[in-house]
Amino acid sequence: MNRILVLSGHQDLAHSHISAAAIEAFRGLENVHVHELAREYPDFSIDVKREQRLLTEHDIVVMLFPFWWYSTPAILKEWQDKVLEHGFAYGSTGDRLHGKPFMLMISTGGDEQAYSASGYNHWPIEDFFLPFKAMVNLTGMVWQHPSLIQGANHLTDEKLSGGIAQWMARLQQLSALALPVIECANV
Repeated sequence: MNRILVLSGHQDLAHSHISAAAIEAFRGLENVHVHELAREYPDFSIDVKREQRLLTEHDIVVMLFPFWWYSTPAILKEWQDKVLEHGFAYGSTGDRLHGKPFMLMISTGGDEQAYSASGYNHWPIEDFFLPFKAMVNLTGMVWQHPSLIQGANHLTDEKLSGGIAQWMARLQQLSALALPVIECANV
């Protein structure tokens, strides 16, 4: 079983329905480590070496977050800026993440229609993934199709349960992926 690191970027889980439910469900999976960044670093003072060690100890990286202003919450962006540094995640010696599958698990307030050419956001959700795809490309990770729960502003209990079940199924699929053996220096 692959070890999966879930980086939770929600900054206020007390007011979350989707991320809080997902984290609760994921904690029951033995090969999944849920890492709540806002809880770990409320002052945004990220322990870079610790985070890099967590990345190297896991086979798969998942970012779980609500889509805020067409991007990640601030703590997850700060994590990217600090942890994915030259010489570790990219550059001539930055190969620590090469070959690791990477996936987004995103909740959106708007529904699927809102993220379309005729919707109020004017673009499909996939267009907003470009910065993440560029990050995956630069770091040598392997892009996995994102998994979404959309329409959080009008979410029913049934849709929430179905979305969490979908995310659990995706984690199980990732867990069973055949991954190449990649030798990297220790962090």
